[in-house]
Amino acid sequence: MIGTPEIHSRMRTYLQGIAAQGVPITYQALAVALKLTPPKTIHQVTEALEMLMAEDVAASRPMIAALVISKSGSGLPAVGFFEMAAQLGRFPSDVNGPEAVIFHKKEIAAVLKYWVSSS
Repeated sequence: MIGTPEIHSRMRTYLQGIAAQGVPITYQALAVALKLTPPKTIHQVTEALEMLMAEDVAASRPMIAALVISKSGSGLPAVGFFEMAAQLGRFPSDVNGPEAVIFHKKEIAAVLKYWVSSS
């Protein structure tokens, strides 16, 4: 199993490429793209995403983890994304409320603007 510290930098690089394409990716597709292996592949993804979120907030950047969405068809990340954003002081609202949709749309727009102009 590849540990989170080893994957989070590869994940950032991969997500920067996704930002340039302007399309989100599911947690599962990201796990496959990074060639993560069981057990707990999605857990590995979420741990690395949380590390990226903390780094982005510390660096005053938009959270590139917003590009990773649930396969449920909602077009939103899992609730853990919003919980982590709240812990980091970026999302002060109800993680299950309509504010989550608005927050995510704004964060995606900021991510695309930041990472596309940075590449």
